[in-house]
Amino acid sequence: GLDPAQPYFQGTPVEVRLDKTDAEFVDVIHTDTAPTIPYLGFGMSTAIGHLDFYPNGGVEMPGCDKNSLSEIVDLDGIWEGTRDFVACNHLRSYKYYSDSIIYPDGFLGYPCASYSNFDTDACFPCPKGGCPNMGHYADKFKGKTTDDVQKYYLNTAASKDFPLWRYKVSVTLSGKKKVKGYINIALYGNDGNTRQHQITEGTLKPDNTYTSFIDVEANVGALTKVKFLWNKNGINLTPPTLGAATITVESGEDG
Repeated sequence: GLDPAQPYFQGTPVEVRLDKTDAEFVDVIHTDTAPTIPYLGFGMSTAIGHLDFYPNGGVEMPGCDKNSLSEIVDLDGIWEGTRDFVACNHLRSYKYYSDSIIYPDGFLGYPCASYSNFDTDACFPCPKGGCPNMGHYADKFKGKTTDDVQKYYLNTAASKDFPLWRYKVSVTLSGKKKVKGYINIALYGNDGNTRQHQITEGTLKPDNTYTSFIDVEANVGALTKVKFLWNKNGINLTPPTLGAATITVESGEDG
């Protein structure tokens, strides 16, 4: 189900709408679940399949908040851009699906009570049975779920290519005194590298540990190197220095 329709279908009997009783395996991608009135959400918010995926929480998709002119004069052409301007969130469902064909290891959905819990240890890493892949390869997970409602959450990029891979990074700082600034991390592995991703911003204190979940644009595979960068805000004539005493990287897929 690619963002099944909300108007006239949400809350109706199972005979009327898509439901898990319709097939041996029903998986659903929810991308536009805001209420139709007043937010013009076109997609159903209810979990109705064996697997229900809510990328980016299922309400507002990254990249859909561009201004109207840049949306209409889009890379994909004026027709595609015009449709995206009218129903960008709704149409993200098929774009994620088409990308999922090319990335068999992408779009891992994490079981979670809600998107507000997604950035916590309660929803990371994948459980022992693994996580399903949203989209084309979701059927590899057939038979691995119970009859209960199964909601899965993940984040995507704002534009093609859409899949992101989730890691948990903890950095313990070393140094002499605290400074204001930010910490960035880049991951290097056998299968690829990532750009820099921010772990924290604000007051950086030596011996403190800073932890963040990051969604990166490459599945790096076996980790070979971590690049640590820090930057201070403002001008300081005495050069304070910080280091990383330890950096721990945990893969969402296998812990």
